[in-house]
Amino acid sequence: MGNSFYAAAAWSGSQDWKALLFGSLDPGNFITVDKPPVSQWVMGLSGQLFGFSSASMLAPQAVMAVGAVALMYGAVTRVTSSRGAGLLAGLVLAVTPVVALMFRFNNPDAVMVLLMTAAAYCTVRALPRASLKWIVLTGVALGFAFLAKMLEGLMVLPALGLAYVIVAPTTLRNRLLHSLAALGALIVSSGWYVLLTILWPADSRPYLAGSKDNTFMDLVLGYNGFARYLGKNHMGGSAKNPFELPEGYEIPKALERGGFGGGFGSGPDRMFTGEIAFEISWLLPAALLAFVLVLVSRGRRPRTDLVRGAALVYGLWLVIDGVLFSAMKSGMHAYYTLAVAPAIAGCIAVGVYEVWRRRAEAFGRVGGAALILSAGIWGFALLQRNSDWQPWLRWTVLAITVITSLGLIVLTLPPAARWDRLRGRATTVLLTAGVIAGLAGTTAYAAATLPESHTGGGPTVGPAQPKKQGPADQFREHLETLFGGQADPQLVALLQKTDTKWSAAIDRSSPAAGLELASRTSVLAIGGFTSADPVPTLPQFEDLVRNHEITYYLVPEIKLPDAWRVDPKPADSPTPAHPDPQQGIWRPAGNKEILDWVTAHYTATQHFGDMAVYDLTGQQR
Repeated sequence: MGNSFYAAAAWSGSQDWKALLFGSLDPGNFITVDKPPVSQWVMGLSGQLFGFSSASMLAPQAVMAVGAVALMYGAVTRVTSSRGAGLLAGLVLAVTPVVALMFRFNNPDAVMVLLMTAAAYCTVRALPRASLKWIVLTGVALGFAFLAKMLEGLMVLPALGLAYVIVAPTTLRNRLLHSLAALGALIVSSGWYVLLTILWPADSRPYLAGSKDNTFMDLVLGYNGFARYLGKNHMGGSAKNPFELPEGYEIPKALERGGFGGGFGSGPDRMFTGEIAFEISWLLPAALLAFVLVLVSRGRRPRTDLVRGAALVYGLWLVIDGVLFSAMKSGMHAYYTLAVAPAIAGCIAVGVYEVWRRRAEAFGRVGGAALILSAGIWGFALLQRNSDWQPWLRWTVLAITVITSLGLIVLTLPPAARWDRLRGRATTVLLTAGVIAGLAGTTAYAAATLPESHTGGGPTVGPAQPKKQGPADQFREHLETLFGGQADPQLVALLQKTDTKWSAAIDRSSPAAGLELASRTSVLAIGGFTSADPVPTLPQFEDLVRNHEITYYLVPEIKLPDAWRVDPKPADSPTPAHPDPQQGIWRPAGNKEILDWVTAHYTATQHFGDMAVYDLTGQQR
C-alpha cells in the first residue's frame, strides 16, 4: 500500500465522491490529508473504475512516469531536431533512482512532477513562435501542480518565466503580456479549488488538515509553505520528543540520533549528502556543467536560439530548485528531490547534444571529456559510500570514464590532427562509451530500487539494507509499526462489526489510515497528521459520542523500558508489595483533553497488544 496515509485517502475517494473531491482521509469526511487532492483524484478515480487495490492505486503512478519520459523526449527532440538527444533525455529521467522509487509510490510527488514536466514542455513549445496558447498552457499545468503539492509545484515557475522572457521571438512588451496571461491561467486553474473550499460551508466538508483555521491558504502559507521552509511549521511537540512521555521518563539519545521525531539537516551540501545524494545527485555535477557548456557554446547565437532556450528552461529549473532545497530549514524528505529529476535529464541531454554536435572541434572533445569525467568520478564516490554492494561496479565506472576522457583529451592534441578520419571515429566511440559508463551508476541504483517493496513516509532507494538490531532500533521499529496502524487481526475484526459512521477514533492520521486499510471502515483521526490540528474539540467529540457516531476510542498503551527513567530507583530501595500497574505506561495521545475525558468516563474493555479499546457506546462511569 505504499504510504498508508495517502492509500487511505485513495480508498476513501473510491468510496465517496465528496471524499474524492476534498481528498478526505476517511469516507466519513471528518478530515483531509495535509495536501491538495489532485493525486487523490487520480488514485480515487482509478479505484472507482477498477475497484480499490494496490494495483489500481499504484498503476497510475507508473503511467505518469511513461508520460514524463514522453514529455522529456518531445521537448528535447523539438529544440535539437535530434531523436537521439530526446531519447537520452527520457533515458536519464527513467534511470534516476528517485524516479524509479516515486513513480511507483503513492505520494503526491509523481503527479506534481509530471505536471511540472508538462509545464516545461509547453514552455519549450512556446519559444519558437512566442506562442500565447502554449505559454498559457504552461500556466494551466502549473496551476494543477500547485493543487498537487502547493508551493513546491510552483518552484519551477521562475525558471520557465525567465526562459520565455529572454528567448521568445517577440517584443519585450508582448513577452511580458504573455507571461501575465500565463499567470492568470495559473490563478484560474488553481484558484477555483481554493474558492470552492471558501464557498463550501465548513460544517459540511472535511476539515483541511494542516491548517490552523480550516482554510486552504493557511495550509499553503503555513504548515506546507513558508513555515515549513523556515523551519517553523507546527509539528505537534518538540523535535526531540514529539509525544509527551510520563513524568520521570525521557527518550534516550540513541533514539534521538536515529531520527525519532528529529528534523532534517540543511546546508549547501545537502544535495550531495546522505539519502538525498543516492536519490538524485548521480548526474547533478554533470548536469550543472552541461548547463554552463551550452551557455558558453551558444554564447554568440541570437537571443532567440532554441537550444540555449531549452538549456535555460532546465538549467534555471535545476539551479533555482537546488538552492531552495538546500536552504530549506525543515520537513525536507529526500524524495522531494524528484522535483529536479526532469531538470537534470534536460540539462544532460542538451549538453551531450551540444558536445556531440561539436565533436570534431576541441570544444566538443574537451567538453565531452569533462562531462564524462564529472559523472564518472561522482558516481564512483557515491558507490564507494555503499562499498559492500557490487564493489566491481564503481571501479569499472571510474576506469572507463577516466580512460574515455583521457582519450578525448589526447585526440584534441595537435599530433592527432594527422589522422582526421581515424580521430573522428575514435571520438564517436569514446563519447558513446563514456556516456554509457557515466550512466552506469545511476542506472544500477535505479535497477536495485525496483525489486524492493517501499512503504511508510520515508522510502529509500537502492538495495535493501540490513536492519539494525540494537535496543533503540527495535523500539523505534515497534513504534513505527504501532503508529503506522499495523492492527491486531482481532481488533480489525472488532472494527468490521461496527455500524456507526466511524468505527473508531484514534489520535493522528497515520494509525487511523492503517486501521482503515485493514478493516475497510471509516476511522476518525483526532488532530490530523501531527496531532496539532484543532479538531475535534472536546465538545465536538462529546457530541459525536452522544449522537452514537463513534463506536470505539483507541489509545496505545506502551510499557516504557526501565532504562528510560531519569530518576532510577536506588538499588537498596525496597520493592513495593503491590507495584503500580500503570507505572511507566505511555499513552501517546495528542489530544490530552479527549484522552482524559474518555478515561474518566469509560473503562477499557479490551486490549489487543499495546492498544486499549474503550467502548463509547457503553454505560459511562
